[in-house]
Amino acid sequence: MAIPWKLIGALVLVLAGFGSAWQFQELRYGQQLAEQAKQHAEALNQMTSAAATAQQVEQDKRLALEQRLAASEQTHFRKMTDAQRDQDRLRDRLATSDLRLSVLIDATDAAKGSGVPATPGAGGVDHAAVRARLDPAHAQRIIAITDAGDRGLIALQACQAYVRELNK
Repeated sequence: MAIPWKLIGALVLVLAGFGSAWQFQELRYGQQLAEQAKQHAEALNQMTSAAATAQQVEQDKRLALEQRLAASEQTHFRKMTDAQRDQDRLRDRLATSDLRLSVLIDATDAAKGSGVPATPGAGGVDHAAVRARLDPAHAQRIIAITDAGDRGLIALQACQAYVRELNK
């Protein structure tokens, strides 16, 4: 039997061609995969950087809001403290008879015989108006009512300021 060397040589050449083509394709696909992995890593880095920047912006916004709310709270506290101090001072003046509350009475009602004497006020705003002095206990109750009203108005203003700050 004779060995067909030409056939074996051709087969070796074909197999060598397939092998080299295989290696060439592997090299080409490897480069494409490496390039794709590089682009993917760059895209991930960009997204991470963008997310970190967005997070920093949101943290800065939150910090600014917290600072504005703290300032608003300090203002509210100062107003409440001032109102409380003023009310305490007024109550003390009423209790020590340093101050008396009076109310204006309709002059036509006084003429009808209400019996309340007119007290001329020295330097008052109402010129010779008819006034009646309130009992100190009633004056204290009126002051307590106005105190509650003042506190309510201050609290309402603080709530409105809080909502305004949140909506900025």
